[in-house]
Amino acid sequence: MRERGRRAPTGAPSAWVRRMTTELGGVQMVSRITITIAAAGGALAVAATAGGSGALIAPGTIRVTDTLVKHVHVDAGARGRGAGDLDFYREQLFNRGMTPEPIGHSDVMCTATGTGSANCIGTYFLPRGKLMVEGVLASRLFYELAVVGGTRLYENARGTLTATALGGSPRHEFLIFRLVV
Repeated sequence: MRERGRRAPTGAPSAWVRRMTTELGGVQMVSRITITIAAAGGALAVAATAGGSGALIAPGTIRVTDTLVKHVHVDAGARGRGAGDLDFYREQLFNRGMTPEPIGHSDVMCTATGTGSANCIGTYFLPRGKLMVEGVLASRLFYELAVVGGTRLYENARGTLTATALGGSPRHEFLIFRLVV
């Protein structure tokens, strides 16, 4: 609405507002402009916050290895392995292509079903968030679990975790997370 070539004085915004108030028909028009600018600024702030969550926005693959750090077996039923027994695993996660140091760890708990398989749930703690998995294992040599959620970068992730035993002592596995959003 300004006349061509006129600029608001940088040192005296109140004089400019008074002149604009007079030229545009009073305080009511300035109030409308102020409300419109405030609403637009608020909408921009909400959009910036929502878009800045840093969540995964496209399918992705994570390839890491793990090394068993600790295994605890709890014999919950009759003496010996059987239904209800619990196994807890703590593993360090590595990406040797990036660093020889661990990049995270995992905590997995498996409950024996009594049929030779185990129902497992686990959390993988990675540098940019956590991935939660669950499913039934028939063997620790090769298995696939569902990725059922995550935090931070992985907050909207779903997909699969495929693990292949690499052997060794302590036990090593090659893990592939295939993630979709």
